[in-house]
Amino acid sequence: MKKVNLISGILVAAILVMASVGTITTITTIQSAHAQAASKKVFGFGGGVDDRKAPIATSGNNVYVTWWTNKSGDSEVMFKASNDGGKTFGSKINLSNSPGIRSDNAEIAASGNNVYVSWWERANQTSNEPVMKVSNDNGKTFGEKIMLSNNATTAKSLL
Repeated sequence: MKKVNLISGILVAAILVMASVGTITTITTIQSAHAQAASKKVFGFGGGVDDRKAPIATSGNNVYVTWWTNKSGDSEVMFKASNDGGKTFGSKINLSNSPGIRSDNAEIAASGNNVYVSWWERANQTSNEPVMKVSNDNGKTFGEKIMLSNNATTAKSLL
């Protein structure tokens, strides 16, 4: 614990010095190195390092964030949207909503009013299925889950 506090103290001191010199871009590198060192002590579902992320996407003044969590006992993909540049966010939406299936590694993209969230679902040790949900109303609602490895799609065309 003392080592983490020392690293945090050095991080704060380095940020203050860099901010006064004007080299703010270096802060990202230092924060990233600190986060990598801290994350190596958190283990994920497969016994390896838990690489949790909360990717964001923007379109105009809208900000979208997605992440996966195991808080309920099932790995689920969550989503939140902001329409005021990230000052406030709406309610959390469970996109995967798949009890008993591990849903993780969520990614997100946005263009115009469309929001695209993809992730992986694993029902057992031999399956690993890429899936996606699409919103055409700035993240207010999402269509049905699209199983990307199937030849047929379950969502209507966006074009």
